[in-house]
Amino acid sequence: MRPPPLRNDCFALPAGVDWTPVDDAMAQLRDGLHAVTGVIRLPVDEAAGRVLAEPVAALRSNPPMPNSAVDGYGFAHAATGSGPQQLPLVEGRAAAGVPFEGGVPLGQAIRILTGAILPEGVDTVVLEEDVTTDGANVAFHGPLRAGSNTRKAGEDVVAGAQVFDAGHRLGAPDLALLSALGVAEVSVREPLRVGVLSTGDELVAAGQPAGPGQIFDANRPMLLAMLRRWGVVAVDMGHVGDDRAALAERLDDARDRCDALLTSGGASAGDEDHVSALLAETGSLRNWRIALKPGRPLALALWQGMPVFGLPGNPVAAFVCTLLFARPAFAVLEGAEWSAPQGFTVPAAFKKNKKPGRREYLRARLDAEGRAEVFVSEGSGRISGLSWATGLVELEDGARDVRPGDPVRFLPYASFGL
Repeated sequence: MRPPPLRNDCFALPAGVDWTPVDDAMAQLRDGLHAVTGVIRLPVDEAAGRVLAEPVAALRSNPPMPNSAVDGYGFAHAATGSGPQQLPLVEGRAAAGVPFEGGVPLGQAIRILTGAILPEGVDTVVLEEDVTTDGANVAFHGPLRAGSNTRKAGEDVVAGAQVFDAGHRLGAPDLALLSALGVAEVSVREPLRVGVLSTGDELVAAGQPAGPGQIFDANRPMLLAMLRRWGVVAVDMGHVGDDRAALAERLDDARDRCDALLTSGGASAGDEDHVSALLAETGSLRNWRIALKPGRPLALALWQGMPVFGLPGNPVAAFVCTLLFARPAFAVLEGAEWSAPQGFTVPAAFKKNKKPGRREYLRARLDAEGRAEVFVSEGSGRISGLSWATGLVELEDGARDVRPGDPVRFLPYASFGL
């Protein structure tokens, strides 16, 4: 089962748009995408990290029967009161997986262990640390609340209740819950396959000889690592120079192997920007000028139905654009919901006079007092700032005069799944 392909105009912006605010760009991208991956059935214990393709309901209640929450002694609450209590013990005990056969008469008690089904006649349990016993009787102080130290059937989840919606990404705790509810298999989306392609004659791989004017490719290793952390099948599509025919051949290869593609470099409108020129020939290219720093240019297109995200060549801008736009877009393409990062308001440990018009993301980390300090330079060529930082400070679209102690929004790398 595979969903229909994306529309050729899925990346189109409204007419007359010049500089697109970040929130508008995100909404436009989210609304233009849908799941492109197929659906398979998997055992629950193999489904961690997968996205559910259909809702899941409980096959039975959890707990399935009323049971004891502690090791202790069970009895009918109606037979007890306040002050010292003493009850004779019935012969036998109730244990998890070994129910007591028969009932407990009113005014008597039974030895019961954690997880054991409450025998007939038992609705309350006293903790074993709160009693004394001679083996034939049990004594404790009342009053106890009716139902103490017991669990009701279905108090967690009732049989037939919907547990997860389609689009939910399964984590380890989810597998525990599904297993407890008797769910052995689930319908999930196949993992998204995303290729990474670097372009430009100026790039060479680290470890290779670099000629005059050439630089080492920093984007491809970074982007591949990010994809792997997100559970995406990362496909290394290598590097292509400024050769339009070779680029078209590599895009065809990517279409056969990938569900989506990240390119870096060549996505603007210069003489050697062959990525944007080639994609423009398909009629689907949209050059988004986003009111964002770092970033701004983001080329979006379809190549034979495959979404292509043309990232800026600058590693800092490529990193930020991938976090903000590509990551949540990949979630939608895989059948999950658009994923917004969780931010935290913290005091600033820096000064900045920001002009209106663009949203800014500063490389930042928290100091020992929990304040956000920013990298010494905002230059997008300073790749070391990405390693120095543990997250980003987001400054809203309008003007802002930040002084130490002012509240700012900090987005840790961990909130982006890194």
